[in-house]
Amino acid sequence: MRVLVVEDERLLADSVAEGLRRFSMAVDVCYDGEQALERVGVHGYDVVVLDRDLPKVHGDEVCAAVVRAGGEARVLMLTAAADVTDRVAGLGLGADDYLTKPFAFAELVARVQALSRRARPALPPVLERDGVVLDLPRHQAARDGRFLLLSPKEFAVLEVLMRAEGTVVSAEDLLEKAWDEHADPFTNAVRVAVMTLRRKLGDPPVIETVPGAGYRFGTP
Repeated sequence: MRVLVVEDERLLADSVAEGLRRFSMAVDVCYDGEQALERVGVHGYDVVVLDRDLPKVHGDEVCAAVVRAGGEARVLMLTAAADVTDRVAGLGLGADDYLTKPFAFAELVARVQALSRRARPALPPVLERDGVVLDLPRHQAARDGRFLLLSPKEFAVLEVLMRAEGTVVSAEDLLEKAWDEHADPFTNAVRVAVMTLRRKLGDPPVIETVPGAGYRFGTP
């Protein structure tokens, strides 16, 4: 899952981003609406966590731009205003959910996860294939009843591959979906993550390398 956090309170923005990364999300951060418009024009996000009162470009304009783009991104709008008319106005602009500050971080995570499932048709919270079970809300993975101790990036790579339902995922797509914008496009991080993930999943192998194309999850 790739998330954009847009919040002008830098300490809050960085704290939210770091917390979401612990749930294997690739998170980009920006601190004003102008930066946000640049990011959404370049990257395909699953969820945009968007403060409404932003400098340079108001959060309402950013939300409208995300909606106009017509992609899969879902918008979770944050606001310090608890008035119902303010929430209604934000939802009317196309926001998918609303959260009032201050908020409990556990609720923010749950709402982001719920929105990401809505970004794709009928995506279940628990993915199961070839004996591998990926429980997204609990952030747990298992194979044939054996729990797997995965790093956040290994968990993210496994999620992307299982979501693909047997189709090939290129290394570039894995880098886009499981790493943030600071990842070096020439890095071997994808290859290393797949290699360690294969070792932890054990036999028989369930991640196939498709020469010149990428990786595919599933037994032949």
